[in-house]
Amino acid sequence: MKIGIDCRFYSSKFTGIGRYTFELVRNLLQIDKKNQYVLFFNKEKFQQFKTPNVKSVLVNTEHYSLKEQLILPKFLYQEKLDIMHFTHFNAPIFYRKPCVVTIHDLTPSFFPGKKFNQWHYKFAYNLVLKSIIKRSKQIISVSENTKKDILKFFPFAKNKIEMIYESVAEEFLKNPGENSLKKTKEKFNLKQDFLLYTGVFRNHKNLVGLIAAFGKLKKIKNFNGKLLITGKEDPFYPEVKNTIKNLNLEKDVILTGLIAEEDLINLYHLAKLYVFPSFYEGFGLPILEAFATKTPLICSNSSCLPEIAGDGNAKFFDPYNIDDLADKILQVWDDENLQKKLIKNGQERLKDFSWRKMAKETLALYQKVVSLNYKKI
Repeated sequence: MKIGIDCRFYSSKFTGIGRYTFELVRNLLQIDKKNQYVLFFNKEKFQQFKTPNVKSVLVNTEHYSLKEQLILPKFLYQEKLDIMHFTHFNAPIFYRKPCVVTIHDLTPSFFPGKKFNQWHYKFAYNLVLKSIIKRSKQIISVSENTKKDILKFFPFAKNKIEMIYESVAEEFLKNPGENSLKKTKEKFNLKQDFLLYTGVFRNHKNLVGLIAAFGKLKKIKNFNGKLLITGKEDPFYPEVKNTIKNLNLEKDVILTGLIAEEDLINLYHLAKLYVFPSFYEGFGLPILEAFATKTPLICSNSSCLPEIAGDGNAKFFDPYNIDDLADKILQVWDDENLQKKLIKNGQERLKDFSWRKMAKETLALYQKVVSLNYKKI
């Protein structure tokens, strides 16, 4: 088989989709020496994978752009692929050869954000998403909850969705050295215990709720923890900043911006608790990252998060209830035995997820699609 994979989300600063793409390719190339792979990149990380059965193609088409729709198909057709894997829904509508798509979530359908107040963004999203759902031979969902969401909007896709779980990067499974931890601690001036949040600043992440709950905790006499928030300054960032200011928490909430992966992993190890406050997620990689780094997890009970975390491995709360979030943080913060229990249970749950297993199941899906396609010829 000649397999194409859209690697344009893979860059030096990993997003969830970037991580998924990297681990998919890395593990496929470890288990499969027989098939040929054509990887489509933008400039960054071009020529990252150098094995005999890989060809890297530089396409330079930005995500969600007109160029993506008009130029990218030309590169794909030139390669005469047996199957193309789009690792996100933003596939060119003019590509009509056999393909597979991974749908990570349907966030814009549930939490549109400010961009979707403009009709053309909403129109383009719906057009491109519906097109790839219709055209793809198989759809990969990353959780049962995402599968359910897809079928809510596209019931006609019922017979071509397969759920394949993601996993955690192996870098999170390694113990960082004391020197590395010390450097990170000094870089961010961490002198007190802290809660950690990692991710983007968008409305479905419920950061305002997290900060409000933290504000309630700071009013408790003997609570002296900090809240550390990492992530790129997205359009929702000013609202987060204003919430911090209005609650007089400037000295207690640390905003790091986008950080290096080494620092990110170290912060997980250094944190007393990890808090995942989202209203909606498609998979929730930070759950597994917290499990891998032995960080007790406080987790929203919304969307896919209970599915991924599993029973008894996190302290769950209602993301629409600030008091509940504050109470659950305090329960775990003050209970060392509960912290140990959550860490132990999380380590066990982590065994249910594997990038190697994901790659094997995805490869089997490619083979299924190509086999069925050849039977029709």
